[in-house]
Amino acid sequence: MKQMGAQSVFRKLGSGVVDFLLPPRCPACGERILSHGHLCAACWQDLSPIAAPWCASCGLPFEVDVGPDALCGACMKDPPAFDWARAAVSYEALGRDLIIRMKHGGAGASIPAFVTMMARVIPSDAQADLIIPVPLHRWRLLKRRFNQSQLLAKGLAGKLGLRADPFLLERMRATPSQGTLDRKGRRKNVRGAFRVPVSRSGQLAGKRVLLVDDVLTTGATASECAKALKKAGASHVGVVAFARVGQPVRS
Repeated sequence: MKQMGAQSVFRKLGSGVVDFLLPPRCPACGERILSHGHLCAACWQDLSPIAAPWCASCGLPFEVDVGPDALCGACMKDPPAFDWARAAVSYEALGRDLIIRMKHGGAGASIPAFVTMMARVIPSDAQADLIIPVPLHRWRLLKRRFNQSQLLAKGLAGKLGLRADPFLLERMRATPSQGTLDRKGRRKNVRGAFRVPVSRSGQLAGKRVLLVDDVLTTGATASECAKALKKAGASHVGVVAFARVGQPVRS
């Protein structure tokens, strides 16, 4: 017990030294803040957090509360392969700027703040055995030098006390950007693009997976990933992203 107490003191002292040398700053504007993993008050006002009511399946926000089990039109017409999906903020204004900065500027300082907000929207009754990021194709990974979803997955794993495995799911082909495609085009673009390596499929038998991505749009990519994971034996796939594209809809 004394040894554990000493370790706790040393950790606090170490943290204090780090904060003194590298004081916590808002990852959006650089303003001094009280602790790492947050935004300053001014930048927080520029975000649009997503809160219930939302589609029970894909997390698309509703304008009016129609019950916890309500589905949006798209999910009723073509149910996704994942069991649920949630995102922390809307992909607009500062939310969009932060994502673009992370993707193309390598701004890893925003990861702790993203992770904190993402953890808050995971359903309280959700259970997971491991965390898997949406993978990049190897050529895009070489070009960008990092996978932002993998960084988020690693951060969430530490926060939730789970194991993150970036190699249980792979992207087999380099799909064109989804940015200019409609819902139907997005589904076609990523169809069959993901797989679990045969040598590792047995590790997913009966497992509950938390799939992590940076942005959720139509859910086509996440759904295709979930298909591959469930084909390999996963029993449940939940999805969490930092940002969600799509305005609130009336049900």
